[in-house]
Amino acid sequence: MSDRTPMLAQPLQCPSAGRAAAYLGLFVLGAVVGLAGALVQGGWFPGGLLLALLGEAGLLLGGARATGSRAGAVAPAGGWMVAVIFLTTSRPEGDFVFAAGSGSYLFLLGGMAVAVICATLGQGRQPGGDAVRLGK
Repeated sequence: MSDRTPMLAQPLQCPSAGRAAAYLGLFVLGAVVGLAGALVQGGWFPGGLLLALLGEAGLLLGGARATGSRAGAVAPAGGWMVAVIFLTTSRPEGDFVFAAGSGSYLFLLGGMAVAVICATLGQGRQPGGDAVRLGK
């Protein structure tokens, strides 16, 4: 394709092995942050909840900046979501991680909101160079 073809018209390509490994690492890191946040938010209610949500936001924005794409924020958000959904299920013995309180619901809904906000704020695919600027 020529250099003048819009980015959305170009075919999608599979990520390189290094980038795929980075996304997998971010996914696992997101699961770890979700597990740690679930434990911290219940232990120290107001401060632990803020710490858990700030930790998630830091990971998502850091992943987006490190990879230079929105997928760097989506991968850890997916890991966070899988870990938190797994922790919401109760065991046959009746044990559970999340109590039916306002802190747990704020963590679940706030964490989803943080994931959406950080994935939206992450850099999208942008063409480079001076030729893409208006007026040139």
